[in-house]
Amino acid sequence: MKHSILILGGTAEARHLAQRMAGDARYSTELSLAGRTRTPIAHPVPVRVGGFGGAEGLARYLRDERIAMLIDATHPYAVRISGNAAEAARMAEVPLVALRRPPWQLQAGDLWLDVPGIAEAVASLGSKPRRIFLTLGRQELVPFEAAPQHQYLIRSVDPVEPPLSVPHAVYLTDRGPFEEASEADLLRKHDIEIIVAKNSGGPASYGKIAAARSLGITVVLIRRPLLPEVVAVDTVEGVLDHLAHMLPPL
Repeated sequence: MKHSILILGGTAEARHLAQRMAGDARYSTELSLAGRTRTPIAHPVPVRVGGFGGAEGLARYLRDERIAMLIDATHPYAVRISGNAAEAARMAEVPLVALRRPPWQLQAGDLWLDVPGIAEAVASLGSKPRRIFLTLGRQELVPFEAAPQHQYLIRSVDPVEPPLSVPHAVYLTDRGPFEEASEADLLRKHDIEIIVAKNSGGPASYGKIAAARSLGITVVLIRRPLLPEVVAVDTVEGVLDHLAHMLPPL
């Protein structure tokens, strides 16, 4: 017999964890994706796509599938999913561990403006027209229509449809990781004055932060939200160690 493990994913860490667990004879691993990305990367374990129906639906799934451990490896800004995971684990009496990558830390030369949310990020751009690089999820771009005076460079994994109702916007579709040198070239090519980003942490998207530091560009950084207080580790190795400790061989 194997322990049934459910990973709530959508991050590079979730993919790396699934890769590590795919060949482990102790576990039967399933990866759950929200399905927002149209062309997800292939994974080495069975993948479930779509929601569960809130915390109650996830709790029912945990019970029906006899899940031995729930792993929340979602994005640091996935507040609703992490909240549902914590509540579902409690309802189904299934142990939960969260994989939460550390946030980026301010370094000498960084020009960061820390804001609590998207609305504050829009307001921080000011009334004077600027050239802005938006590196946010598609669902979080609409508020920038309230500041149509700016010129926007917008990068996303999937096309932004419909496009923003602003007169000046250039769209890029690309998937990280992004290196500092290529990010610096992109920023120079488009004469970017301000970057708007989340403090996602991790190396995959840090290139723009390092490039902004080297070029003296301001980064409007949206503060991380508060997540449920659960057992949490910050590395894939930490999750594997936790599993080995909590789930002895059957």
